[in-house]
Amino acid sequence: MVSEEGVSSATFEAIGRRGGYSRGLVGQRFGSKLGLIEAVIAYLHDERETYTAPKRIDDLAGLDALLAYVDLYLKRLSHLGEVQAYFRLLCWAVADISAFRSAFAAEHERVATRFAAWIVRGQADGGISGDLDPRAAALMVGSQLLGLSIQKLIDPDMDVEPIRVTCLATLRTAFTAKA
Repeated sequence: MVSEEGVSSATFEAIGRRGGYSRGLVGQRFGSKLGLIEAVIAYLHDERETYTAPKRIDDLAGLDALLAYVDLYLKRLSHLGEVQAYFRLLCWAVADISAFRSAFAAEHERVATRFAAWIVRGQADGGISGDLDPRAAALMVGSQLLGLSIQKLIDPDMDVEPIRVTCLATLRTAFTAKA
């Protein structure tokens, strides 16, 4: 509903009607709008994990893991689907200076921590420059993906493929340890 009609349409009554449930049952299930947002975030996190798990990204060398994740993310960005709900809710939470921002901050922190761990591993294995601050580099990569996701919402016809290729080449050049 959020993906198709926007955040303001996602009342418990409308969600219940669309799902064939009562407003009360939706309220009981999620408790509050924050509960609903947290459920959407958890669902999409689990979907992302299910999508990336077969690629065994966490088993790759640091730079390869980071690049593989970015590659998969940007390939999937061409087919936003349910992910639109996440970014519409995120934009709403930021624009409304909402307390719901904390739910998104927690998810972004989880991703940044994962990216930073890959960067530290890449620095240890010699694939990523030791001059990079892992946390800053992780936030830069996450912010780039976040920005591209929002841009895709603004311009659904945006061709992600050349951006994906350029992004991967740029990250490889910027992060690779110099011999």
